[in-house]
Amino acid sequence: MMKRRRFIKSTAAVVAGTLLTTDAIKAAVFSNKSHLDKIGLQLFSVPKMLEKDFEGAMKTLSDIGYKELEFFGPYPFSTDSAKKFWDSVTPSLGFSGSGYFGRTSQQVKEILDRYNLTTPSMHVDLDTLRTKMNDIGEAAHVLGQTYAGLPAIPADQRHTLDDYKRMADEFNKIGEAAQKVSLKFFYHNHGYGLKEMEGKIPFDVILERTDPNLVFLEMDIYWMTAGGADLVKYLDNNPNRFKLMHIKDMSKQVRFTGDGGDPKQWIELFPYMTSAGSGVLDLKTILSHAKKSGMEHFIVEQDRVDDTNALRKSCSYLASLELNT
Repeated sequence: MMKRRRFIKSTAAVVAGTLLTTDAIKAAVFSNKSHLDKIGLQLFSVPKMLEKDFEGAMKTLSDIGYKELEFFGPYPFSTDSAKKFWDSVTPSLGFSGSGYFGRTSQQVKEILDRYNLTTPSMHVDLDTLRTKMNDIGEAAHVLGQTYAGLPAIPADQRHTLDDYKRMADEFNKIGEAAQKVSLKFFYHNHGYGLKEMEGKIPFDVILERTDPNLVFLEMDIYWMTAGGADLVKYLDNNPNRFKLMHIKDMSKQVRFTGDGGDPKQWIELFPYMTSAGSGVLDLKTILSHAKKSGMEHFIVEQDRVDDTNALRKSCSYLASLELNT
């Protein structure tokens, strides 16, 4: 009987030790700072999926392995001008839904919780950022978002270097307003402003003229590459400014035909957009420098791809990528 008891106890100890070892291995792997622990998705990648079946799309994204989501507007709280502009462009997009796709922020939060998803950020139009920061803050706090950002400077407000200077000054004001409602404001550069204008690079003017405590940046590696920017140099020279990143790949190296300032030039390069790891961009180097510079959120954006296989490829590749940290 004693032998049997000793055998049971020793077997239990081995099993427990094995379980502890397995747990320890898992903990080591998933806490490994050389890998991305949370991979996000900008929802403009899957608008038709969301419009057709919002909750089903959320489940699919969670099943693929995405952990964070970035929303795009307009939202219920957006200005009338933002909604009217959206209505004018949706016929060419092939969908009309945006924001919370007919739901309240609380309903969206419940769905996110159901599928273990979080949302750190949202894109908001300039008019709404200027005039409705309290409403932005209320919605963000329900959803648990930290960042609210501008996806692009309207074309009619970036003709000259003085325009960029004025916009930088306004970014400081928007950043201050965001801070008052416990949010952080960021600017997403869409590839324009990277060519010299009146002896200066407009994007550099924005970096130099904005308060680093009030204005953060979201780097889109595809569009900035198309604009001829040195991504690693920007990351290394501006620590803790770039907090979010849009990730996609290029099937081959391409550049804007001009200054990257109009949608026609963007549309020309859409065919070269591909899943992360399927193209020619040195993502390992770029992401390694990004993490060292203080990047917090790595967000896949494959504009209107609505393709689960393409999104799965990006997520799988980024999850397996070993960074130099």
